[in-house]
Amino acid sequence: MRTLPKAGLLSGMKFNSIIFKAIEMNAVELKSILIHRITEIDDVSFLEAIRTILDSKSNKQRISLTAEQQADIQESRKQIAQGLFVGQEELDTEIGKWLCVKSDSFS
Repeated sequence: MRTLPKAGLLSGMKFNSIIFKAIEMNAVELKSILIHRITEIDDVSFLEAIRTILDSKSNKQRISLTAEQQADIQESRKQIAQGLFVGQEELDTEIGKWLCVKSDSFS
């Protein structure tokens, strides 16, 4: 058994060397162990829970769009291709004018 140093949240607690090895292992080793352990699990609901956890931390998250959302995006792309949009600068100018008119009417 090892004892942690006196400083810190876990000071003075005793841990066996297996736990220390787990803490000291690198990401590649840990991934290998986890993959092996997951292959031993047959409980579908547990595996789905693991997938949910992994999906929340994945660097490559995929967004699922509804058919309506996909149609909206396609329609927007067509409008952009036809020049039916307002640029940011023009929009800022219009909003600025609108804000000036609105603030004058409250005075």
